[in-house]
Amino acid sequence: MTFDEFKKAEIKIGTILSAEKVPDSDKLIKFMIDLGPKSVVLKEEPALDIVEPVVVPEPEQDVRQILSGIAAYYPDPSVLIGKQVPVLANLPVRTIRGLESQGMVLYAVGEGFLTTVGPDHQIPSGTPVR
Repeated sequence: MTFDEFKKAEIKIGTILSAEKVPDSDKLIKFMIDLGPKSVVLKEEPALDIVEPVVVPEPEQDVRQILSGIAAYYPDPSVLIGKQVPVLANLPVRTIRGLESQGMVLYAVGEGFLTTVGPDHQIPSGTPVR
């Protein structure tokens, strides 16, 4: 992979809002992960003679459902709630066992272990990882 290819990866810090085992699956955990505010696109309005204040609505949160095959490492997935994790956010949506997965959580994996990685203190969800 070239550096230019790597730069295309959109990795953001997400906060795990919920984590539960997928029924009838030994491997899958279903996460709901907050990736921060969605981007707000403002439409260009034609110039008017009357100047009125522009009210910009609060952006909606980008909450993603992500499936991950890590249940063997986390028999009680609720221990993951509240953790902040890096998420590869610009992958195409995949359907696994009839459920959409809208990204990929990144982990540290070694001989006989898998663990989450994340910031050493709480930071805003959606913070880019570079």
